[in-house]
Amino acid sequence: DFEVVDPKIVKVEPGGRVLPILDGATEIIARAGGKTIRIAVRVAETALERPVSFVNQVVPVFSKLGCNSGGCHGKASGQNGFRLSLFGFDPALDYETLTKEDRGRRVFPAAPERSLLLLKATGLLPHGGGKRMDLDSDEYRIVRRWISGGVEPPKTNERQVSSIEVQPLTHVSRHGEEQHISVLARYDDGSVEDVTRLAQYESNETEIAAVDSSGVVHALELNGEAAIMVRYSGRVAVSRLVVPLDKKTPEYQFAKANFIDERLESKWRDLGVAPSDSCTDGEFLRRASLDLTGSLPSVDRLRAFESDSDPVKRAKFVEELLDTPEYADFFAHKWADILRVKRGGQQDRAHGTFSFHAWIRDAIARDLPYDRFARGVLGAIGDENACPPVVWYRDLQRPDQLADDTAQVFLGLRIACAQCHHHPYEKWSQDDYWGMAAFFGRLGRKNILEVGSTQQNVRPARQVLFTQSRGDVINKRTGKVSPPRALDGEAISVNPEDDPRQNLIEWMVASDNPYFARAVVNRYWAHFFGRGIVEPIDDMRATNPPSNGPLLDALAKDFITHKYSLKHLIRVMCQSRAYGLSSIPNEFNSRDKQTFARHYPKRLPAEVLFDAVCSLTDTPAGFNALPNDSFSPNRAISLPDESFASYFLDVFGRPKRMSGCECERVNEANLAQVLHLLNSGDIQSRVSRSGARAERLANDSRPDAEKVTELFLAALCRPPNAVQLDAAIAHVVKNAKSKKSAYEDILWSLLNTKEFVFNR
Repeated sequence: DFEVVDPKIVKVEPGGRVLPILDGATEIIARAGGKTIRIAVRVAETALERPVSFVNQVVPVFSKLGCNSGGCHGKASGQNGFRLSLFGFDPALDYETLTKEDRGRRVFPAAPERSLLLLKATGLLPHGGGKRMDLDSDEYRIVRRWISGGVEPPKTNERQVSSIEVQPLTHVSRHGEEQHISVLARYDDGSVEDVTRLAQYESNETEIAAVDSSGVVHALELNGEAAIMVRYSGRVAVSRLVVPLDKKTPEYQFAKANFIDERLESKWRDLGVAPSDSCTDGEFLRRASLDLTGSLPSVDRLRAFESDSDPVKRAKFVEELLDTPEYADFFAHKWADILRVKRGGQQDRAHGTFSFHAWIRDAIARDLPYDRFARGVLGAIGDENACPPVVWYRDLQRPDQLADDTAQVFLGLRIACAQCHHHPYEKWSQDDYWGMAAFFGRLGRKNILEVGSTQQNVRPARQVLFTQSRGDVINKRTGKVSPPRALDGEAISVNPEDDPRQNLIEWMVASDNPYFARAVVNRYWAHFFGRGIVEPIDDMRATNPPSNGPLLDALAKDFITHKYSLKHLIRVMCQSRAYGLSSIPNEFNSRDKQTFARHYPKRLPAEVLFDAVCSLTDTPAGFNALPNDSFSPNRAISLPDESFASYFLDVFGRPKRMSGCECERVNEANLAQVLHLLNSGDIQSRVSRSGARAERLANDSRPDAEKVTELFLAALCRPPNAVQLDAAIAHVVKNAKSKKSAYEDILWSLLNTKEFVFNR
């Protein structure tokens, strides 16, 4: 509730917006929740007619209304012959487009309200984008005043926004409550202006919080944290909303194993969340085996684990898995996806991809410190025989491609947008982008001819990478040579005999680098816990903050302290109490999606599911043409690249390794997957193959109950419940003359359960 002492000076709109009327001084009295505050207000120069700034007022209107977004006139080709710069990053271009193109019909200073720009935006003339503003809106008044004032062009000495500030930075709201965000723009001339009504707003968690165009944040029904991105004139800031659970949390005891549990419990207390109970030993064994080795545990190992009374047996089991060759296979496969280890249908590249995969696998097996791993890839030199990681550079030919992948894979940053314009969700400019690309400007390449090839028929089977004495990278914005410059750093000069990449590497692996350790820690967290602390995992930016910042910081610090050991990182994560929580929710975390108060089930990756099917049916995978070394022809996770034919792997989302983004792997279910498991010839042949598991069980003299239980243990790491056991035995009895078919049916049923295709 607002009251103006002298209503002739100002008026206050219901939403709290203050509008000046006459010069003078007065007070505004605000009342809320039984509290009262008096605010002194002074109004001056109301009679002064101020010109409208095209850069600081008109362009923000286009951004606010979405006119210059990538889906409208801001895309490269424009829309219906009308093009604006994306998000208004080139006001000079926008001015020329508005005032000079289309014979100047878009603006009409003699009769501003008849301007095509306003007629279409207000819906008075047909407009593909629909009605964008009302006649009585601030946006309409700003644009109309600019047109009536003679369409003033951008000025060379125009003040620039140096930063924006939002209030409140963090606020706590109950379900259904509202909070208004205010935005201040600070300019390079020292002035400050309230731009709340011209800023853009976006929530990163739309199930937790919604925000309208005026900056009012609405707390929705889901509890958790949401980041409200605020953008104005190329600058971004974040306001965080915390929505705790709207019920009293019961007292619970959570025996913490390490600092992960401490940081998580602190967040649970803040949000009123209670953790689920611990998972069973069988669930933990299956979960850890699949997460660390991509393999189902044997029935014998399961029984031994469940009968073990050692209180630290789970920690010991994790340690056991880290020393297996399957661990090296599985994580080499994971990194091969990200590092584009692929032939792409070119058989002459097989040697290089196999060598690179073997290098990755060896690094994983011997726990090569991650900083040295990154150095080995980014600093690769020579040919694939002497230095297999040069294969990474085969598909990434240009400096801009290398800048994109380096930032996304090793820093968790998506900076590609900044190649052509200021990043719309981050602080990165084109100068930042081309500064990163410049580190790769001196890379030279040459191809070694194969025996039997000619100058007219060269096959680049062996590519040699070397450093040249110079190599210019041109900044698209300035058209000038860009010097190497790390993100948030200063431009550097590099001697002609030196490799600029080494300067980039030294900056990246430094202990105070804010991105390097956090990126890989977040990537591994998502692998083991079902989602990242930052999600998407390789989109770490100010406008997409972590769901638990203290946890991410603690993990990164511990990782650096332990000399970038990936095995230590896995050990810390998997030996936490949180990793062993059940995936079964309780009433206090059933709608939780970001606090890890329960384990989040995840679909098995294509290769892991394929190996699980082969393991359960006891049939070989049958991949051909594998190298004759440590690779197993019966394991999809051992495949060194993507070129081994398999409809199963393709339909379940195996990536082509065309990018460095893990999002290329498809983990969502689709109809083709369901049909393949239900009735494909491949699955049927594995289930019914002579000498395989179904036939062996049919010929086994043990009681059917024991054999059915063994099947459930092999598939799900748990015995069947009473209903399942009775149904299975009844089916076997009913088909006593064809027991093999009966066990085939039970196998087929298990393969088609959600419990089998998920790691929970």
